[in-house]
Amino acid sequence: MPDLLIELLSEEIPARMQPRARDDLRRMVTDGLVEAGLTYAGAQALSTPRRLTLAVEGLDAASRAVREERKGPSVTAPEAALQGFLRSTGLTMEQLEQRDTPKGKAWFAVIERPGRPAAEIVAEVLDATIRNFPWPKSMRWGAGSLRWVRPLQSVLCILSDEHGAQVVPFEIDGIRAGDVTRGHRFLAPEPFSVTGFDDYAAKLKRAKVMLDPEERQAQIWHDATNAAFAAGFEPVEDRGLLTEVAGLVEWPVVLLGRIDAQFLDLPPEVLQTSMREHQKFFSARAPKTGRIEAFVTVANTEAADHGATILKGNRKVLSARLSDAKFFWDNDLRTVAQKGLEGMAEGLRNVTFHNRLGSQWDRIERIERLAREIAPLVGAAPDLAAEAARVVKADLQSAMVGEFPELQGVMGVYYARAAGLPGEIANACRAHYQPLGPNDEVPAEPVSVAVALADKIDMLTGFWAIGEKPTGSKDPFALRRAALGVIRLVLGNGLRFEMVDPMDRHLDFIMEQSLQRRLAELRKEGNAFSLVASGKVTTEHCGRQVSTVALDLLAFFHDRLKVHLRDQGIRHDVIDAVLAMPGNDDLTLLVRRAEALAAFLRSEDGENLIQGFRRANNILTQAEERDGVEYSFGADPKFAEDATERALFAALDAAEAEITPAMQAEDFAAAMAAMARLRAPIDAFFEAVQVNTDNEIVRRNRLNLLSRIRAICLSVADLTKLEG
Repeated sequence: MPDLLIELLSEEIPARMQPRARDDLRRMVTDGLVEAGLTYAGAQALSTPRRLTLAVEGLDAASRAVREERKGPSVTAPEAALQGFLRSTGLTMEQLEQRDTPKGKAWFAVIERPGRPAAEIVAEVLDATIRNFPWPKSMRWGAGSLRWVRPLQSVLCILSDEHGAQVVPFEIDGIRAGDVTRGHRFLAPEPFSVTGFDDYAAKLKRAKVMLDPEERQAQIWHDATNAAFAAGFEPVEDRGLLTEVAGLVEWPVVLLGRIDAQFLDLPPEVLQTSMREHQKFFSARAPKTGRIEAFVTVANTEAADHGATILKGNRKVLSARLSDAKFFWDNDLRTVAQKGLEGMAEGLRNVTFHNRLGSQWDRIERIERLAREIAPLVGAAPDLAAEAARVVKADLQSAMVGEFPELQGVMGVYYARAAGLPGEIANACRAHYQPLGPNDEVPAEPVSVAVALADKIDMLTGFWAIGEKPTGSKDPFALRRAALGVIRLVLGNGLRFEMVDPMDRHLDFIMEQSLQRRLAELRKEGNAFSLVASGKVTTEHCGRQVSTVALDLLAFFHDRLKVHLRDQGIRHDVIDAVLAMPGNDDLTLLVRRAEALAAFLRSEDGENLIQGFRRANNILTQAEERDGVEYSFGADPKFAEDATERALFAALDAAEAEITPAMQAEDFAAAMAAMARLRAPIDAFFEAVQVNTDNEIVRRNRLNLLSRIRAICLSVADLTKLEG
């Protein structure tokens, strides 16, 4: 069984496109081979900045012959139907057969396709792959019509086995496939032939090309660590940059240089961001101080002067970049010294957040109001939380964040400290954006938590108020992430508050603010008439009237909570069972109930009790539907005829006496344990007693007894929501 080797050599492929290109090349070629009838043992795709490589092991030497029988129209069918059948099969009239069928004689086609050699199939598949390759961006060059990410220079395509290597006959846009490739553009540009993948990889290594991107990454990090350690530094880990740099070089040569002293007072995040974004440099810090004092660059060549000239040029360019950063830093500090952080934020009055939700300044006012309301619920001082809310977005107006948007929040911390604000406020400048994802850190300082919740709840209520909710896979304002952020803030800090009320009041404030904004616009236009707010649509929730918008948003939180808890192994039906209980807008209470119920269901008693509950509920429901009455009271032990009935009465009394105070104390584990003890008496009751007996008094009493089982179980969770 031969092995297949393909190399597509071109001008430099952008580093960000290489990972997907490797996957696409492997998928398109192997899928095409399988569809054509060839199987293979394994496939591996690799890349460098100049080449995409695919190695396929254990490929069939040829596809198998195929014989297919296809039934056609009746022999009496119209000529048009017969001609259509001939076209679909590719046969002539003489090649068809007449056969008897239950519906009469019909035409049959026997299509035989002989096996095809692998080389022929590979040529077809490779042609289709190159012509239909899904580059995010591609180009044409010269007079040809072929499109590729960068001009394609050569194609290597060989099949090799124990007898040697065979070039696959293939040509595309004037480029003929061969067994020849080239090494490093500068260090080993001469062409050479290869006989298989092992020979190819070994010769490339000798020609200063490291084929495997993971090997290049490991080599870069190893050399960077050693170079930094030798100079008394340690490299700052940056996996994203490491992947990108490995896609920029074929033969990585690590060089370390020092940053000019005039820039060492810049915040480390500024130094790291500037070097990463503009120069693709790694940062190196002093282990004792943590200050970034050096950089690591990766060259794509071995220089005669060991990189001295390269480092000199890099330092010159880096100094220019850091001079810009220093200018932004000094200018922002002057602004803070003259105007304060709130003064810096004044410019946000002229920055639109959303055309229907006003400016960024309007948003700050909303966050301030909401942070003040939430503060007592999270243990923060309301005035401190409100002050933090007024300044946490100020750095959006800074020159530094204008140049490096990814530093928003980070720079706010430095500017707040420079303005002499309390540490809690400074920390909130960065922490209020958190958590940014499922693995990001959750803030714990009360002021940061208050502002972070206010920021995210304002985002959600604002877009819910104007009807801009996520739909399907579309979520342009990252509202799902904001909802997950609220959930993680609440659960991570064990917060206890009902979410509907603050959301409902905040919706009122958003509408009032919108009306005031519109009124100001009308006055500016010279219109003197006033606007009247329309009444909001409300519905009852837990005994109080709240807006339907707030309840719809609460349902969205519940959906996000299901996703969050599913990752922790809690079933969605378990969450539905506790959602049906009062207080379902207290997320911490909700999760505690769900965890207790999930643990209960994992026990043998729990699973068996659920079966007993279902049996009781089904019998009771059918009886109520048939009799047209509700059996919800009046069970009396004096009508019990069987010992198991009397035992069940006693067990229900004992369980109710335990469950009621346990639920009031939110000791859900104790409530579940008390409910679990009902398993044995319920099982014994159903084994010994017929509920629908001929004695109507006894039957009614037993149905009321089942009603007690249902009521006690439903007081813990809505067990009817459970599946299975």
